[in-house]
Amino acid sequence: MGKGVSILLACLSLTAQADEVGICYNYGCAVRARIEIDDSALRSARQLLSRADDAAGERAAISRVIGLFETVAGQQTPTWADKGGNVNDDGVNGRMDCIDESTNATTYLRLLESHGWLRHHRVLEPVKRAPYWINVHWAAHIAEKQTGREFAVDSWFFDNGRPAAIFRLDDWLDGAHPNE
Repeated sequence: MGKGVSILLACLSLTAQADEVGICYNYGCAVRARIEIDDSALRSARQLLSRADDAAGERAAISRVIGLFETVAGQQTPTWADKGGNVNDDGVNGRMDCIDESTNATTYLRLLESHGWLRHHRVLEPVKRAPYWINVHWAAHIAEKQTGREFAVDSWFFDNGRPAAIFRLDDWLDGAHPNE
């Protein structure tokens, strides 16, 4: 193989990258699937995050990236049919409850973190709130690196592909909802 061909192949391998991650759906992670986050989605995520000048801007970008990655997942799995909450898609293949949503969002956040694209936040384990014994709710969980302030990243409220809601953790634990 000639030197020029080797260089071309090396360049193509740098630009044609994708990441495979595991997601779950159908409530309680009953079904697991592997999806590929393609180079285009990864470039978009990197661009959104690189424009963030501070932690608040990075949270806004994270919200949009979660929606982007959900859209990618919906192109490869039946999660495109997921509706916000648990009532509007009951029984539909591809539905997601808060366990599925928090698990997947944490996976997406860890992917961003593994690439070094989160400059202002670190990813924590999912967090739960239980205002009533039967009303347990889960969300992905991040903390600002500089201040230690914690946030819930909650994509459960919205249909597949919509940006996630991000709340200060104390507000989310107190039952915050995006319509308030």
